[in-house]
Amino acid sequence: MIYRQLECFLAVARTGNLSRAAEEMYLTQPTLTARLKALEEEVGDQLFVRTSRGMRLTEAGRVFLPYAERVVSSFEEGKRRLEELRGASGGRLVVGASPGVGTYALPGLLERFVGAYPKVSVSVRTGHSEDILEMVLREEVHLGLTREMRHPEVESLPLYEDELVLVVAPEHRFTRKGSAELAEIGEEQLILFDNDSSYYEQTQALFTNAGIRELRTLEVDNIEAAKRMVEHRLGIAFLPRSAIVRAVSAGNLVLIRVEDGPAMTRSIVALRRRDAPASGPVRAFLELAYSMSERREERTKLSPALAAEFENLQLIDLFT
Repeated sequence: MIYRQLECFLAVARTGNLSRAAEEMYLTQPTLTARLKALEEEVGDQLFVRTSRGMRLTEAGRVFLPYAERVVSSFEEGKRRLEELRGASGGRLVVGASPGVGTYALPGLLERFVGAYPKVSVSVRTGHSEDILEMVLREEVHLGLTREMRHPEVESLPLYEDELVLVVAPEHRFTRKGSAELAEIGEEQLILFDNDSSYYEQTQALFTNAGIRELRTLEVDNIEAAKRMVEHRLGIAFLPRSAIVRAVSAGNLVLIRVEDGPAMTRSIVALRRRDAPASGPVRAFLELAYSMSERREERTKLSPALAAEFENLQLIDLFT
């Protein structure tokens, strides 16, 4: 109500006339007069004096005028900012991402998001999956992009499937055949990365389930280091497909099919609190991510050989 009283005060101060101000505010003159009187009672001073030429500000009115203008201006600016937030024409998007997603998938997503919504400010935080879940729960980020995780306060929105694939240097013996059995792979030096990640667990479980206990390993703490080790012929590695498509396309790495091993995939999802309203930037980001994922579903219509090639092209285009 005080905001409406301030609007009436400013209208009368601007026009110097009760009837014109009432017409401008779409009010009857008695309603306008009542609001001015209520405001004067609130501030404890007379703000106008009636003259033969209309309404004139008192000294108290002149002192009060800039403060009233700032209040109304701040309120209108706040409304504009909220409208921008609802429509993704402004506001802020804070994203948490696990290392693999943040390095390989997120840049491509953000390139398209920032191009479509240039006025949205974006912040990115990284951490392992458990860290990302905690960020979402504490509302430090709007969305957490990581492997699928379950929590009663969080919903998990599927984005895309990533796969662990075997890569070797171009000169490696496996490249002649293009495939290898787990027993052969177990004889090689294996490059492992980030022992806190689920990728590390998946790779270890692959050999444990196959009854292969003794492995020669070289461990590093990130995917990029593992790629470089393979390129320098220090071993072979199971790496996320999204991380190696450019290196494979450039001929720096070669994909090798594992003849007797199961496919190792994991779902990449967007985590968000169930009780948090989705702002315009959050909705826009999710819609963009979904549209990119839908394009990749077209691979199911292709033969296995063409589908693999299509997958590589899609990943290069969308996620790197």
